[in-house]
Amino acid sequence: MTRKSSSVTIRDVARHAAVSVATVSRFINRNAPVSQEVAERIQQVMLDLNYKPHTTARQLATRRTLTVGLVIHNMHTDFFAPLLSGIEAVVSENQYNLLVATYDYKTHHHRPLPIGPHNTDGLLSYSDCLNEEQLTDLGRQKFPVVLIHRTAPPHLRIPFVTVENKAATRKLISHLIQVHGRRSIIFMRGPSEQEDSYWREQGYRDALDEHGIPFQSDLILCGEFNRTAAYAAFKRFLARKHPPFDAIFTGDDDAAIGVFKALKEAGLRVPEDVSVVGFDDARLSSFLNPPLTTVRAPTHQVGSTAAALLFDLIQERPIEACTLLPTEIVLRRSCGCAYENPGEPFYDVVR
Repeated sequence: MTRKSSSVTIRDVARHAAVSVATVSRFINRNAPVSQEVAERIQQVMLDLNYKPHTTARQLATRRTLTVGLVIHNMHTDFFAPLLSGIEAVVSENQYNLLVATYDYKTHHHRPLPIGPHNTDGLLSYSDCLNEEQLTDLGRQKFPVVLIHRTAPPHLRIPFVTVENKAATRKLISHLIQVHGRRSIIFMRGPSEQEDSYWREQGYRDALDEHGIPFQSDLILCGEFNRTAAYAAFKRFLARKHPPFDAIFTGDDDAAIGVFKALKEAGLRVPEDVSVVGFDDARLSSFLNPPLTTVRAPTHQVGSTAAALLFDLIQERPIEACTLLPTEIVLRRSCGCAYENPGEPFYDVVR
C-alpha cells in the first residue's frame, strides 16, 4: 500500500533507494550532480512512497525561490511563442517555476521592476526591456542575469544569447538584387533601440554597397517589428510623393503581414509588382499568400540556450559570455522564387 506523504521522510526515501540522505537531498535540491541511474531510482521511490518535498523547507534550506523570471515587452506577436517554449522546457527540466512579466523601462520607469532578487533566483531579460542602470544594479548584487537578443553593456560581464542578423540580411538583399533584379528596396526598421534592427540595417546597407546601389533615406521606414505599425507606416509612405520601389524588407515576419495588407489595398501584386521578404520564419509565414521568403531564426533554441545559461549561473558553473546562433534564408514565393510543384510545400535554404 502506498504510504501517505505526510508520514514519509527523506530518510525513508534514502533507505528504499539504497543511497544516503545527502544523495537524496542533492537530487531534490539540484545543488550537486547525481548519476542518471541513481536519479531515476530516487525518483521512482519518491513516486512509490508518494513523497513530496516541502517546498517552503527547500527554499529555507537553499535560500532559493525555485523560480526564474523572464522580462519581455509584450506577448502580442507569434515571435514569443517558440521563445517561451524553449525557455519553459529547460525551466521544467530543472524543476523550477517560470515567472513572466511584461515590462519596458521606457514606459514603466515610474514603477519598480516586478521580478528580480526579491522573488526569483535569476532573470532572463529580452532585448532592451531593462536599461543599463538597472542591469548595473543587478550586477552589483551579483544576481544571475542572461540577456536575450542584446549584448551586455561594456562594463558588465552579463552573458547574452542572440542570432546572426547582419550576414543573413545581406545575403537576402543580395538575392533580391542578383536573382530578381530588384534595385529600389525599402528597408523597414524595428524599434529604435533594438540591436536586431541595427544589425539588419547594416546588412542591408552592406548589400547595397556591394552591388553599387546608392543608399536612399527615403526608402527607410519604421515598421517597429509590428504588423499594425508596419501597415500604418507603409500606408503613409504610399500616400505621399515617394521614390519608386520594387522590393520591401519588412524587418520581421509580423511586419510583413501589415505590408501585405497595405500592398493589396493599393492594388500592388506580390511578387509580380513588389518582392516582399521578412525575418524570423514565424509559424504563419509559410501560410501567407504568397508564402513569405524570410530568414529562419532559431528562436526556440535562443530560449532554451538562454535558460540553460541562467541555470549555469545559478549553480555557479562556467559559462560562455557570448552565444551567437546561426540563421538561414528560406526562399518562398514572395520574393519571386517559383514553386517547383504547385500545391506542394517548397522552400530552399541558403546558408
